[in-house]
Amino acid sequence: MKKWLGFILVSKPSITSVFARRATLPRSFALLSDFKYEQTDPDIFYGALARDSVELVGDLYLGATGNGLKDTLVLDVGGGPGYFADAFTESGARYVPVEPDPSEMHAAGLSVGSSIRGSGLALPIRSDSVDVCFSSNVAEHVAQPWEMAEEMLRVTRPGGIVIVSYTLWWGPFGGHETGPWHYLGGEYAAKRYLRTHGHEPKNRFGKSLFNVGAKDGLKWARSTPNGELLAAFPRYHPRWAWWMVRIPALRELLVSNLVLVLRKS
Repeated sequence: MKKWLGFILVSKPSITSVFARRATLPRSFALLSDFKYEQTDPDIFYGALARDSVELVGDLYLGATGNGLKDTLVLDVGGGPGYFADAFTESGARYVPVEPDPSEMHAAGLSVGSSIRGSGLALPIRSDSVDVCFSSNVAEHVAQPWEMAEEMLRVTRPGGIVIVSYTLWWGPFGGHETGPWHYLGGEYAAKRYLRTHGHEPKNRFGKSLFNVGAKDGLKWARSTPNGELLAAFPRYHPRWAWWMVRIPALRELLVSNLVLVLRKS
């Protein structure tokens, strides 16, 4: 028997129950401390994020299907240079990253044989072909994020899951390196960054960074005819703080990253 509590689906057993045991305050602090290296030493930050991502995806897939990641096909939309490849491969999954930007694909000097160059808005993948379609901190960099999310559903096999994890604009990290000045407007924050640092930010508002909120994602996830929303929760918060997703205004400010989990119809 299932029921809705706000936007979090509660069931017996809940698909989030395995991951929820990992969602502790020490984990939150560890990820936050690694975040400061995102631009100066990305290996540290993305290495920790990769391990956490495999745990997140594996736990949710187990909760939704009863199976582990071994021999599953995981498509990572916006996989960048492939920081997550080793971690997913070690889990037994077949990992395929898709990235539209060739400079981003080679940014870390990594070589991932399964990498595909392509747009998340028109994935070069046949329909109903992957077990898990995952995107991590990508939707906020796409002008039409829910078109990308629909593409993710298209390529996922019926019964498989789609996981969209993205940074909320009005949250503390919404402006990325231009924060916290994004609270005064994205264009203002970008221009201030240019004046202060002498060069444009990597994530330029209106070009590669957009105002995407929790309301937008939840509206799409609840209305798409191609999938069933199974869960929505804050990715980096401890389990006892997940209730914030149920409060409309509060979630935009305090839920730094929202995870949407859908089962392909």
